[in-house]
Amino acid sequence: MVKQAENICRQATIQLRDNEKTESHNWRALKEHLFNKFILRLVSCVQLASKLSFHYKIISNVTVLNFLQALGYLCTKEELLESELDVLKSLNFQINLPTPLAYVEMLLEVLGYNGCSVPATQLHATCLTLLDLVYLLHEPIYESLLRTSIENSTPSQLQGEKFISVKEDFMLLAVGIIAASAFIQNHECWSQVVGHLQNITGIAVASIAEFSYAILTHSVGANTPRRQQPVPPHLAARALRAAASSNT
Repeated sequence: MVKQAENICRQATIQLRDNEKTESHNWRALKEHLFNKFILRLVSCVQLASKLSFHYKIISNVTVLNFLQALGYLCTKEELLESELDVLKSLNFQINLPTPLAYVEMLLEVLGYNGCSVPATQLHATCLTLLDLVYLLHEPIYESLLRTSIENSTPSQLQGEKFISVKEDFMLLAVGIIAASAFIQNHECWSQVVGHLQNITGIAVASIAEFSYAILTHSVGANTPRRQQPVPPHLAARALRAAASSNT
């Protein structure tokens, strides 16, 4: 919607230069056009999201048209489809990009099927909070992981470049988030959750432990799973070092 608004304003600015006498009229028409399109585009975004979530039968075209009519907007099915297409074009049809949250929710669903002792619904709420914290504290968390992986407090530029693959690993981030959430919810079941995550993803327990340790120490600052798990810190560092150097 922002991209489309920018395009409309850009075109209107060009037209105003050609005919300054109709400036006020054109801007009023432009504002009305944007206002009318905003509701339609917003509904189209909801429709596209519902299709990605396999809820397309719930938010059908008929449901959307009735909703718009109740708001006082008369729209046809053709206009509705054109609006969806405009949204897709604005996003270059890239609407199903992977996100850390998608990885977290996928792993939580598998954990639920595997009989995890900590309910997935409880973990989900904590995971959302920790995801926000990781975004806010992204640099210090990953810097501490880098220092741990190389066992040096002053990493070189080359080591930092090699560590980019770790920063871009959403699966590693997801298991770290879930492990940290499990420790907050019930630290006695932490080892079991980490074991499940290792079996599901193939990521070493040491790497999961080190990531969850970094998240917890930079967020809640509580006693960390490093004290709860038998893997020595140097082995955890070795696992992360291997992940960081795998892109060489």
